[in-house]
Amino acid sequence: MNVQISNRLKDINGSAIRDIFKLLGDPNIISFAGGNPASSALEPERIAAFAQEALAENGVNLLQYGQTEGYAPLRESAAEFFRHNGVETDPAHILPVSGSQQGLDLICKALLNEGDTMLVENPTFLGALQTFRTYGARFAAVETDEDGAIPESLEEQIRAHHPKLIYLIPTFQNPTGRTLSLERRRRIAELVNEYQVPLIEDDPYCDLRYRGQALPAIKSFDEQGYVLYCNSFSKIISPGLRVAAVVCQDDGLLRKLVVGKQSTDVHSPNLNQAIIDKYLRSGLLQEHIRQICASYAKQMDAMQRMLSTFPASVSYTRPDGGIFLWCTLPEDFNTTQLLSTATKQGVAYIPGTHFYADGQGHHNTMRLNFSNASLENIEKGMERLRALFLSQGLC
Repeated sequence: MNVQISNRLKDINGSAIRDIFKLLGDPNIISFAGGNPASSALEPERIAAFAQEALAENGVNLLQYGQTEGYAPLRESAAEFFRHNGVETDPAHILPVSGSQQGLDLICKALLNEGDTMLVENPTFLGALQTFRTYGARFAAVETDEDGAIPESLEEQIRAHHPKLIYLIPTFQNPTGRTLSLERRRRIAELVNEYQVPLIEDDPYCDLRYRGQALPAIKSFDEQGYVLYCNSFSKIISPGLRVAAVVCQDDGLLRKLVVGKQSTDVHSPNLNQAIIDKYLRSGLLQEHIRQICASYAKQMDAMQRMLSTFPASVSYTRPDGGIFLWCTLPEDFNTTQLLSTATKQGVAYIPGTHFYADGQGHHNTMRLNFSNASLENIEKGMERLRALFLSQGLC
């Protein structure tokens, strides 16, 4: 076809993760590339029971068109659920969305103009970067360390760039697994309120904690409503149901998010929202989270044990939860170029370069996911990876 792609998409490449998934039909490839929950963490029988219960009680309405603002019972149960993370809100300020990715898209649709500057951690979630690029965002990086984004760097970048939006993943960050300290959460909330810059707090991993003390969301310190809190039920219940929520205290902005969603999908699927609502009200979710966290902790420890057998030139993060580890190899190593060889040898990962806002360099880094691999496959896959790196001169 002789068609001209829009300026918005012509320079946007597909997600590196989604593209790598195409390689993984081969059962001989052990994947550390995705961000999937374990298959054992999914509960088709329980989900089926909740679906049948919801349909028996309210089937006609659930199968009919619904409100863009979301399924009212879910808004209520989600508001109650988020309180355990320090997020005090009422149902009227919750918008159910089709995955956190849609939440990011709607916020960008409402607030970003072509050429607006966003502040992001470096590295950060590549799916978010792809969404932001679609809306023509420019990026300025906030410096990070083992305790997450550095508030002094954030304030310096706010003053230098007058950004339209800030994007942070405070807990078990994707891709590094790092967690923002309590003091920094409080200070960052102060900064966004002082400078009146909206902050997207993307918090899908907060419940996947295996050790240490849970920390309240940045949103819990937000006094003026500049923190837009996004959380998802994908990692703790089901990614396939595509149910997440945005907490927005500003009624005017919330209305624009609703208007933007009207033109995207009219509303999130009613039945999916009802299933999540049933789960939240059942009293069973915290025990389910406890069980999957116990399993993930063993998987994370197994991957870290295997990484400890790599040469000392390989460093890696040691998070207290989440589903990712971040590895840094010597400067002359190129994980991007080695990926093709790795998949031929039966193991896959995500090269770290894709998680940087400038999309360049950092080829000596990679992200590893442990949640969707058995203990046996973690050992086997990491052995393959170590053998590959040693064959390429790693020492």
